[in-house]
Amino acid sequence: MSVFQNFCKPEGFLGKIVVCTMNSGHDKLAKWGFSHIVPATDAVVLDVGCGGGANVARWLSLCPKGKVIGVDYSDVAVDKSKSLNKKAIGDGVCEIMNANVADLPFEEGTFDYVSACETIYFWPGLEKCFKEVARVMKKGGSFLIVVEDDGEDRNHTDWSSKIEGMKVYTEADVTSALEKAGLIKTSSDHNEKHWMSIVAIKA
Repeated sequence: MSVFQNFCKPEGFLGKIVVCTMNSGHDKLAKWGFSHIVPATDAVVLDVGCGGGANVARWLSLCPKGKVIGVDYSDVAVDKSKSLNKKAIGDGVCEIMNANVADLPFEEGTFDYVSACETIYFWPGLEKCFKEVARVMKKGGSFLIVVEDDGEDRNHTDWSSKIEGMKVYTEADVTSALEKAGLIKTSSDHNEKHWMSIVAIKA
């Protein structure tokens, strides 16, 4: 598998390298994205596509009285995220598991917050996956989506041509899928780098 393809689903030796670079490479993007929410300190949180686990750690710092669960469909990512958040797992305030966003292993109405940072490009159909996210969210819960390509910059590197299964979405694409999934967009933001952050709620 190529290095580029490992950004979709990290596997093997190259996958381990890619996962290690995700935490540092996405740090500024994640900080910018997370600046758009102010979660309750006791929130129950799900980070979908948790990668190397940096955003799980970010959630733990924001919600010290809550619980954070990270899921990823890559065993390499799950292992790295477990390693990074070992203490929190031992303390019983964090879980990391292998799971697919299209079929989340949680009861309806479990989470106060769900986040997806740099991952929706690879989901098997936005509407289908957003419906699954909505199912596991509590009423009034928030869904944070963060991507570094809002699909509006024609000069942006077209990674979708290099990575099989990747699709870049515009805000209109995401908003439409959210609405069809029963979620309501409450805010959105873009910056000069064409990063995009969207927050939606379950009414």
